[in-house]
Amino acid sequence: MLKANLDGNEFLGSTTVGAKGQAVIPAEARKAMNLKEGDKLLVFRIGCDMVAFSKVSQMERFANHLSKKLTTVRSAIKKAQHP
Repeated sequence: MLKANLDGNEFLGSTTVGAKGQAVIPAEARKAMNLKEGDKLLVFRIGCDMVAFSKVSQMERFANHLSKKLTTVRSAIKKAQHP
């Protein structure tokens, strides 16, 4: 399989959209992302003609991380405004 590793991104296969708008995620991509039957994915549109998938569990972890950082930033702003 041809892979281009650009900043941690890889080409993991190709797929075809079927009549019902469904596409099969290639086995190599499922293996690389540790996708299992029943996993929930979020689908994002990037630009005009790109689609990205993310496991819901990873987005929840990322959102939690951002939330903690936001709390820290808000606290720093509050301290800076009221020394």
